[in-house]
Amino acid sequence: MPDGTLREVTMRDATIGYTAMLAQFPPREAVELSAYAESRGFSGTMAADHFQPWTPQQGQASFAWNVLSAIGEHTTGDLGPGVTTPTFRWHPAMVAQASATLAALHPGRHWLGLGSGEAINEHVVGEYWPEPPERINRMFEAVDIIRKLFESSLAGRDTRHTGTYYKLESTRLWTMPEVAPPLLVAAAGPVAARRAGRSADGLITVGAPPDRLEQLLASFDKGVREAGKDPAASPKVLQLHVSWAPSLDEALTHALTEWPNGAMRFSHSDVRSPYEMQQLARLVRPEDFEGRVLISDDLDEHRASIQRHLDLGFDRIYLHQVGRNQREFLDAFGAEVLPALTR
Repeated sequence: MPDGTLREVTMRDATIGYTAMLAQFPPREAVELSAYAESRGFSGTMAADHFQPWTPQQGQASFAWNVLSAIGEHTTGDLGPGVTTPTFRWHPAMVAQASATLAALHPGRHWLGLGSGEAINEHVVGEYWPEPPERINRMFEAVDIIRKLFESSLAGRDTRHTGTYYKLESTRLWTMPEVAPPLLVAAAGPVAARRAGRSADGLITVGAPPDRLEQLLASFDKGVREAGKDPAASPKVLQLHVSWAPSLDEALTHALTEWPNGAMRFSHSDVRSPYEMQQLARLVRPEDFEGRVLISDDLDEHRASIQRHLDLGFDRIYLHQVGRNQREFLDAFGAEVLPALTR
């Protein structure tokens, strides 16, 4: 858009996007599926920045920034790496440059999702893998650096940073959009969500029981108010994992085969290899998906689940269909689910 503001493509008042699974599909197919999703009513695309797939069965791990740029050439909706980690494989300055370039290529469409990382992606550069508190502190320092770079570069001046974990010599980004992309921080707990409210422009999280999500949103809003901002103007983004197929048995098979990591009720942020994750996946049972992945052949059940999350207060929801039957899923949800959703 000419004014550079983040646009929202909606069905009625609900904004539902598509998750391009770069861990499952080669890059060209991921681009084609994203374009197909938009043709079926989905608003935009989220794609995670992974160096490896979760399990060998998934089989892919293309470079997210390249794929998102290509998706942008074949779609008109929003684009977000949901999420990238600006702390281990990447220095925050490199993430800022990649984000600014994507936003300049596709004005008004890109938002930047930032997370604290998983060892399966970040350990590859051989650095020490710290405990969660340090990973979270690193992430928020990275948010500060990226924001400084965006603001100073738009003002035409250099900036520098000397912090606990990172140093940035005096510099600026020489390619910038007219308006910097919004910074959204991934959080799964109330403490991180409150910090996100104070430091970032918006929140990203994944599906969880309603009481937990309500607490998360309340903590984020509290942090937003503490920073003197308006919670109503701060985007709240949710990724929902779903497994739909014409039969329940098929939907369950998709989940167990393609997304067993989504059912693990223990932390796997320290796992370093897809093959190690594959061994852990043998412990997964169908009941472990409860509250984490909605497995159902009933489109009304999926619609009701999405509607409940919209009613909780999420502004945008990105659906991740865990099975490989992507076009079948997009056809069914585009025709039967999305048109029935409201804010």
